[in-house]
Amino acid sequence: MRHKIEELRDKLNLYNYKYYVEAQPAVSDYEYDMMLKELQQLEAQHPEFFDPNSPTQRVGSDLQNTFTSVEHRYPMLSLSNTYSLEELADFVGRIEREEGPTEFVCELKFDGTAISIIYENGRLARAVTRGDGTRGDDVTANIRTIRSVPLVLRGEDVPAYVEMRGEVIMPHASFQRLNAEREEAGEAPFANPRNAAAGTIKLQNSAEVARRQLDCFLYYMVGDQLPCENHWDNLQTARRWGVKISDRMVRCHSWEEIEEFITRTDKERAELPYDTDGAVIKVNDYATQRRLGATAKAPRWAVAYKFKAEQALSRLLSVDFQVGRTGAITPVANLSPVQLAGTVVKRASLHNADQIALLDVRLGDMVYVEKGGEIIPKITGVELSERGEDSKPFEYITSCPVCGTPLVRIEGEAKHYCPNVEGCDPQIVGRIIHFLSRKAMNIEGIGDETAELLYRSGLVGSVADLYELRPQQIASLPRMGLKSAENIMRQLEASREVPFARVLFALGIRFVGETTAKYLAHHFRSMDALMAADKEQLAEADEVGEKIAESILEFFADERNRVIINKLREVGLCFEEQDRATYSNLLEGKSIVISGSFVRHSRDELKNLIELHGGKNLAAVSGTTDFLLAGDKIGPAKLQKANKLGVRIISEEEFEAMIEGAGSEIGESRPEVGAIRQEEKKEAPEEKIPVQGALF
Repeated sequence: MRHKIEELRDKLNLYNYKYYVEAQPAVSDYEYDMMLKELQQLEAQHPEFFDPNSPTQRVGSDLQNTFTSVEHRYPMLSLSNTYSLEELADFVGRIEREEGPTEFVCELKFDGTAISIIYENGRLARAVTRGDGTRGDDVTANIRTIRSVPLVLRGEDVPAYVEMRGEVIMPHASFQRLNAEREEAGEAPFANPRNAAAGTIKLQNSAEVARRQLDCFLYYMVGDQLPCENHWDNLQTARRWGVKISDRMVRCHSWEEIEEFITRTDKERAELPYDTDGAVIKVNDYATQRRLGATAKAPRWAVAYKFKAEQALSRLLSVDFQVGRTGAITPVANLSPVQLAGTVVKRASLHNADQIALLDVRLGDMVYVEKGGEIIPKITGVELSERGEDSKPFEYITSCPVCGTPLVRIEGEAKHYCPNVEGCDPQIVGRIIHFLSRKAMNIEGIGDETAELLYRSGLVGSVADLYELRPQQIASLPRMGLKSAENIMRQLEASREVPFARVLFALGIRFVGETTAKYLAHHFRSMDALMAADKEQLAEADEVGEKIAESILEFFADERNRVIINKLREVGLCFEEQDRATYSNLLEGKSIVISGSFVRHSRDELKNLIELHGGKNLAAVSGTTDFLLAGDKIGPAKLQKANKLGVRIISEEEFEAMIEGAGSEIGESRPEVGAIRQEEKKEAPEEKIPVQGALF
């Protein structure tokens, strides 16, 4: 019987490969289903032959999984990015000057979530997310549900241990089906396939992961004993093992060939059934890779070229006006549906009245739509040749679209505001949602829709009312239950321990963001002292200018806000700054701006470290900034301003050395951080490349 079971498994694995990787079905759906059913029955009758890599396990389980943190055997670092062909040419030229004629491999840059899949003795053993590059989450149960991922590798030359790294993606068809289901269920749709893939791979329910039909391309092989001495040949070997490798990768021997690949790929990507946002260029030969080495963040032998944001042309049908928690009015364009960067776009931001006037956007116009950062659609221009003769300039609203209150516009600001703070429903609900958010009180379990339900049902009229809720009241709401209600009650109870600075931020005082709230809490030490401060005293706190001071005074002058604060005080929220331990004063008097993503720390962790060592976090680069702490994908505007002002740019490793007391010479100006840098040839320390090409 064991022989029959293994025979069925081998056949089904082969048919899976033919269907999901080669797109060449070898049997009919009916034959496949009957074979799978037979295998399920045999496995049920003979549980002693259970195998987690059996094709029957791809359906997933409805049991709740928990993810454990796993250390990567080999670092899983990111690539440097460039948006400039000139910088990319510099990258190629630098390598050829150092190494002579060089063969490159050009590949698609898939827009999904990175994964490392480990095979031991040819069998899928573990799948781990990138995480921070050093540790990631074990998502093996979810990866097994992806039918294009082989559970068992085929071939006699498969190493005892090998890692295949790549990208989990959500194809357009799966994404559109998923969002249609979410909208029908009254749930918020995903912004793009990348977010959907990342969210899906971290679901606790692997059966739901299987239902969402993810896909996976693998594009790098890592191990101590790889079959070949170069990247291209190893991927062709992996393809023979049954691994899904893109058929759009090519070998290039000159800059002209690389440029031609990028131009062709940029034109063709709109026709692909999945999202790509660029191209990856890698040195093919592993010995050359080792000589070129790597920085702490990225290899020097590979780079990602990012395509310009995709544009589409669509007709402007109408404009809606949304009201935010501060009363700010945001115009949103309703468009004829148009395909853009893998999704159907029907709405786009118009920002404010000034932007509408600047672009001269009019109803009925054909407008250019672009995805800012490939995520949020926005209107960037008008095709004037398509404008009708009866076109009229757009008239911005003068009253709140919800409560009808006349709008106001504060001098020096671009947005209009509804001043009806206590009588305009979106503002009230928005303040409740802000209060519950992660960086404020961090009360999980009450999402945006539940917060609105609590308000509409009359259970919550202000943030103070949250603490008067009873489990039975919450459980009576749609899609809630007693278990969810009890969890929310625990979260509310735990929020009484939230530090004063976050409580202050949670109040939603206009212009008082997370950082400003920290400075105010540190300076005044208590809510009472802050409420008693006058304009001059407020201005003595770091980062508090005239506009912020006036907003704080206006907030505390409102008796309704003072009532809410007293209620929050009565339920035990923290209204005093606790003495905080510090590590050192190495950064005392230093102001630091953080930009980009980092390998070993989250941005919040870095901010915390700066404060623990006596430094100050700034949100924007200015003449008072001492350092710009730059990670991967640094904001180009911040980089440009730092270079213009001569602000010193430091990396994550330089920052770590700095707080370890490594001296004052750390952090020399690096004007080309975030770009492809020209560097002199140097031998990379052997420990940085422990295996053949094992960096990302």
